[in-house]
Parts: sequence; C-alpha cells; structure tokens
Amino acid sequence: MIVTTGDSTSPHMKERARHMADAFGHVYAERRKQSLTGLARKYGDDEFLIYTNNSVRYKQLGVTELTYHPSMAFVRAKRILSGEADTMIRASGAAQGDEVLDCTAGFAADALVFAVVVGAAGRVVAVESEPSLFALVHEGLQLYASDVAEVNEAMRRIELQRADHLQKLKSMPERSMDIVYFDPMFREPVTHSSAFNPMRTMTNQEALTRQAIEEAMRVARKRVVMKELRRSPEFARLGFNRVVQTGSKLAYGVIDIADNSIV
Repeated sequence: MIVTTGDSTSPHMKERARHMADAFGHVYAERRKQSLTGLARKYGDDEFLIYTNNSVRYKQLGVTELTYHPSMAFVRAKRILSGEADTMIRASGAAQGDEVLDCTAGFAADALVFAVVVGAAGRVVAVESEPSLFALVHEGLQLYASDVAEVNEAMRRIELQRADHLQKLKSMPERSMDIVYFDPMFREPVTHSSAFNPMRTMTNQEALTRQAIEEAMRVARKRVVMKELRRSPEFARLGFNRVVQTGSKLAYGVIDIADNSIV
C-alpha cells in the first residue's frame, strides 16, 4: 500500500503519514501533484492511504474508496450515553472497568460501543488481520472528531492491533480479559447493506474456527460473544449455547464462563 497526502496537506499531517508508513511497513510517497494513477505505475501498487488536513481515506483504484466514519456506532454510543439499552452490551454483560478483546475489529464499530461503556477505567483491545483495513481504521480512530467529547475519547482509547485473532488469543494468558467478542463476516452475506458493501473487499472472509472459540473461552473471565444472523447455524457449530435476539435480523451468541456469576 502507498501512503500519500493531498497536494495542500499540512506539514504536520505529512509527518503523520510518513510515520504511519514507516511504522507498518508501507511505502510513503510525496504527492507533488502526481496523480494516483501515476503513483500506482511508479510503485506497482494500486492501494492508497491518503491523508488530508482533517481526515484519512483508503482508495483502491477502480475498486473501492472509503473514509473512516463511526456510522451507526456513533448513534448507538450517543443512545448509551443518554441511558438507553444496547443489545450487544446486554448480551456481553460489559460494564464500567471491564477489559474487552474484539477479535474482528473491522471498522471498530462495536469496539467503540464497548469503549464508551467500559470507560477510561476499562480497556478495549481490537484485532484486525487485514493490513489495508487496519491502516485506515487505526488512523481514523485517532483523527475523526465528532461533536461528542465522550465518543472522541472512547475512540482514542481503543487499542487497535494488526494480528490474526487466533494467534493473538493463543498468546494471551488464561482469564486475562473479561469479554472476548467476535463479529465475523456472516456466512450468509447481507448483500443489500449498501453502507457495508464498499468495505467487503477489504475484510477477512474466513469462517471462525472451533479452536478460536476454545481459546476465547480460555482467555475470557466472563463471556464469549459472537454476532451473527439470528437463524445462523454458526451458533450451534461453534458451541454457543445461548442466543440473545435483537429487534433486527441479528442475534448474539453467548457462552458464559463457568466460574463467573453473571446470569
């Protein structure tokens, strides 16, 4: 992937772009009024992370273009801050001060909701395996500014890590997180989701394995939770013995850890 800027991007943002490229092994290219097509030919890569003065966007030439935005997570976060309930939070039992591992970060939407709930006393670690998506979301979480200070602070607290979730889980001590959460690509895609379709080419399409769930059960102190379509056979295949329904097509599978008192 090529990390570059707009023609009038500030020196501060150019330095941030250069640092990001160095930190994660990408090519940094000075824009100097060159077209993206020209840079693609020069460096042999059609993927770009483009910094402007107040945002960052991902573009794959002829395929997709995305700018980070918390989308519905922002709406959910505001509702929680106003005292409304959230089904994911109810299913997970997340509370202030909890430590949460989100194994399938994506756009970090659910990680943001968790971060609002657990607060500054808690911790949210979000894992994303796909380099391009990781780069966009890593920078978006730091640069995006909403009009709600609590949401901005929650975004900045998310610890986004580039890793395979199974390898991450294997590396973690037993009972080291309160909640381990999965939101994999649905086995039956919701193809009518126009908001999600541009992101689909960037995501990991692999199904969750039973080994990942077993590792999650070893790491979690309270619960392991997975989001899927409400009638998905994945719940039974992966051993989720309780399913919490939502008011939509979605549901949350729950595994309660045996030595925990949450019911």
